[in-house]
Amino acid sequence: MANRVTVDPELVRSAQRGDPIALGELLDALAPFVGRICGPIALQDGPDATQEALISILRNIGRLRDPAALFGWVKAIAAHEAVRVAERAGRTAAASLEELPALADPQLAADVDDVLARLTPEHRAVLVLRDLEGVDEATASNLLAVPPGTVRSRLFRARQSFRKAWEW
Repeated sequence: MANRVTVDPELVRSAQRGDPIALGELLDALAPFVGRICGPIALQDGPDATQEALISILRNIGRLRDPAALFGWVKAIAAHEAVRVAERAGRTAAASLEELPALADPQLAADVDDVLARLTPEHRAVLVLRDLEGVDEATASNLLAVPPGTVRSRLFRARQSFRKAWEW
């Protein structure tokens, strides 16, 4: 699971009131978290997806009701933007998973990148949320705005495709 920076609820409230310094600090704190979600889903377009997600967060921060729900709200925006950008780009180039500590071996990282690149954005999204971010099925369902059964079937197909590609 990715390390998460804690954000002071008062910083969120200040950002919601439009304080430019608070907005900047909040986006700086969230950018690495958003990047870890967007990168493996949007592949080479991960930086674009990260930027789009951060813009969406900036524009909609006033709609967040509870500052304690910040990371779940941000995770949903990041996943949606990453899938949208990946689908729009229609790319299947290798992902960049260099920040994941389990992939310290460059060859292993390259192999995982290659296998992830063969999956659809929807399958990459469910794998990232469930297996890398460690969210449960219900949370993944909410974040991706799909029924729990869709999460289960996508995860099953994604893992099956990953295993099949990995064995080659």
